[in-house]
Order: sequence, then C-alpha cells, then structure tokens
Amino acid sequence: MRRSKLPIGIQTFRKIREGDHYYVDKTGFALRLIDEGTHYFLSRPRRFGKSLFLDTLAELFEGNAMLFQGLEAEQRWDWSRRYPVIRLSFGGGVIQDRAELDRRILALLHNNQVALGVRCRDTTDIVSCFSELIEGAHAATGERVVVLVDEYDKPILDNLTDPATAKVMRDGLRNLYSVIKDSDAHIRFAFLTGVSKFSKVSLFSGLNNLKDITVDARYSAICGYTEADLDRVFAPELEGLDREQLRVWYNGYNWTGEAVYNPFDVLLLFDARQFRPWWFETGTPTFLVEVLTERGYFTPDLAEVRASEALISTFDVQNMPSEALLWQTGYLTFTGSRQIGARWEYSLGYPNLEVETALNDALLKGLMGDAMQAERAVSRLYDVLVAADFDALRQHIASLFAAIPSDWYRNNPIAQYEGYYASVFYSHLAALGLDLVPEDASHHGRLDLRLRFNGRIWLFEFKVVELAPEGTALAQIKARGYADKYRAVGLPIHLVGIEFSRERRALVGFEVETLPA
Repeated sequence: MRRSKLPIGIQTFRKIREGDHYYVDKTGFALRLIDEGTHYFLSRPRRFGKSLFLDTLAELFEGNAMLFQGLEAEQRWDWSRRYPVIRLSFGGGVIQDRAELDRRILALLHNNQVALGVRCRDTTDIVSCFSELIEGAHAATGERVVVLVDEYDKPILDNLTDPATAKVMRDGLRNLYSVIKDSDAHIRFAFLTGVSKFSKVSLFSGLNNLKDITVDARYSAICGYTEADLDRVFAPELEGLDREQLRVWYNGYNWTGEAVYNPFDVLLLFDARQFRPWWFETGTPTFLVEVLTERGYFTPDLAEVRASEALISTFDVQNMPSEALLWQTGYLTFTGSRQIGARWEYSLGYPNLEVETALNDALLKGLMGDAMQAERAVSRLYDVLVAADFDALRQHIASLFAAIPSDWYRNNPIAQYEGYYASVFYSHLAALGLDLVPEDASHHGRLDLRLRFNGRIWLFEFKVVELAPEGTALAQIKARGYADKYRAVGLPIHLVGIEFSRERRALVGFEVETLPA
C-alpha cells in the first residue's frame, strides 16, 4: 500500500493537501454547517484538529477548488463564488495584561485589513475597526463576510491562576466579540472554536445567536479520527500494530455521537511505533491538579461522574465546577446520557487508558506533595502486586504515606478528608493502567476498589479509624459478601482491609484473607 506523509503538527489545510499528507475528509461536516446555519461555536480539547477545521473552512469560502479535489466538497460547492474571510487566532504566545491583549487584537485586525485591502479610519479603536473591516469587506466584494475565530478563549485560560487578570481578559474579548452580533447583516458565516465553554452571558454578551454544536451527536466526529477513518485513510500505517491496544489507548472521546481517536496521539504512534501518552505529555494539567487537590476531589469518582447539562456547561472565571473543568479540557468524556424529567443527565468517565494513567499519575504526585517519591512508589507497587506479597504490600502502603512530607499535611486541607487515603491509593494503582473498578457495586453494597491483575482478583476496603472502629474494613468485605460476584471466575480472590489514622497520618490496620480459586 502507498504511504503518505504524517501531518504531525500541521494545522494548515493547504500544506496538507499540497504536501502529499494523509487527510481525513471533514468537508462533509463543513457543508452541513453552511447549509443549515450561519453562526456556530465549537469546544474541543487542545490538539484535536480545531485549527485545521477552521483553516479548511477558510479555504472553502475563499474558493480554492484545487485543494478539494477528491473530497466531498468538490462536487457540492459553488466554486464560482468567493467570500471575504476574516481570521482571528489567539493560539500563539501568552498574553498577560489588557494592554497586551488590545495590541494583539489590533495586530490581527491590521493583518486582515492588508489581506482584504480594506483600511480602518481609526486603527486604534478595536470595536470601530472590526466593524469597519466587516462592512468594508462586504462592500468591496459584494459578498457577506466569513468570520473565523480560533482559540477564542486562550487569553483567559492562560491566566486562570490569576482570576483578576483572567476577568480583564474576558472583558477585553467580550468587547471584540460583541461586534459579530452587531454586524450580522454583513456576515455570511461565523465560527468560533476553543477549549472551554465560557457562558454566553459572561463572554459573548449579546451574541446569543451562536449555535453551540459542542454536544451534538451529528458533530461528535467533526474533529478526531473514527474507526472508519483509520481503515480508509491510515491503512498503510496500521500494519504491525495491535488494533485493540490502539483502541484502548487512544479511542473513546465522545460528544454523544460517534466515538473518535485523539488525532495527535494516533499520528505520533504511527511515527514512533510506541504506545505512550503523547497528548498528555504536551501539556501537564498543573492548574487542574491544583484545583482538584485543593477541593479535596475524591479521585475514584473520576471513573464515573454524573453531571447535569447545566453543570458541565457552567464555566466562568469565578465559577469553574470540577466536572466542567475535567470535561472541557478532555480528561473526561461522555459515556452515556439519560433524560430525567425536564433535565438531561450525563455520565462521564476517562476516554481511554492514556488519560486514566497519565492523569492519575499527575494527581498522585499532587496528592503526595513529592513527585519523586510518587514516581518511585508506582514502580515498587507493580513488583509487589506481581509477587502477590502481602507483607511487602503492607510495608509499601505504610511507606507510601510515611514518605509524604509533614509540611504538606499542615498546608493542605485535603489531608483532612476521609477520602484522601483512598484517593492516594486509587490514583497509585490507576497510574499503572491496571484493570480497576472503584466503588464496585453489587446487590450487597459498594466495595471501595476492585483490582484484577496477574490472574488474581483483589478486593479492597478502606477505613479511617477516627470514623469507624478498628478492624471493620475486612469484616465489611466478608459481611457484605463482596466476593460472591467473582467466585465463578475461577481465580484466587484476595480480600484486603486497609485502615488509616487521620490523626497519626499513617497506616494502622492491614488484614488479608484469600479465597482459593
């Protein structure tokens, strides 16, 4: 089979098409959007192909027919009409104050003036210049304008650790975006993309005619690669790769429709032929880890989150629910939905193994306060589990918590939460990428954690002795018959009761009982 070039890091449609790169045809989505509406908003995680899709729209509206040969749009688009396109992108660099933001916006407007041959009378006033640019381009060409905004929210996201600056950025961008609504008579099509879904009230003000297609089954695969895309476009690259492993590692992102692979991961895998957390490594979510640890988030809950549509769509500088933050940044994805009366409820979980292991590794380091100790502990834990050495497991858990600096306990209120110890141990195991089920449900109740590994089943129950009598962890596993659902599997079952003292900050109880296969 003929091989093409891998478009790693390329966000320019022309460069891909003229450079003999693989290209997954997304022009069908573009045509549908154009046929059915005029103003759209799309949120997707970073490095998911948003910029490439926007550039594809630009080339389509500019009538560059040669780039679309063999694609769905070739026969369905009217190439005799060319539209003026205004492009605004905040993807480059970090903007740290309002003056810098205004300079960036004015520079973008200047670039578009040059490209379209339109000059603003007042080049220092953002609102009037943007309005003039839109109206002038319409008048000069006789065609209404296409406005494409990429990374619309980046100046805000880059400053989330400083809410005051983030709010200033939000106000400056709202000043810019308000022009799009006011210039509606001159606009043929508008498309805004970013990572987050800031509320329309807080950022877009009067721009209430944007159709949000973020959670729309019809556009779930507008960015990313489907299973069919891999077979049709990347067949030459699949040889020698375990397809199921590929699916487990990188597939699973879903916006209530067809699931997709992370395109950045897939391309890096095809290039290096190694399964690694390629996407995660490009941007460790330091801010996210800090938020979750400060709020005392119970990390086993990450495997299965339930949230209303209103909650996950609530996102502003002063109000960032953990669930919304995790979903919008791509660390959780939709696993199901249901309608409850007048409201929709969504189930969220890890999209794939890459995110589960890498995120929990980062969270473990945040929970322990010592990244190096956490790194060493993960490696040791694997060896202990392979050997099924219970004395070593007890010692490992004791050492794990003993290694946490005392200053960290004093300065971090999360250590006072009952779920802190279970969170550390869960993220410790999840960082290994093992077969885990937290809050494992049966008709007897909910077991804290189930692990299936190396031909054995491990059932863990955690207790904090200040909240429950000592010696009750293992007793609860047995009394509630948590092992019953696994007896038919035919594997040894280890019942493990683990007890911690919040006051002593240490392991104080560890009991094991093994049921033979």
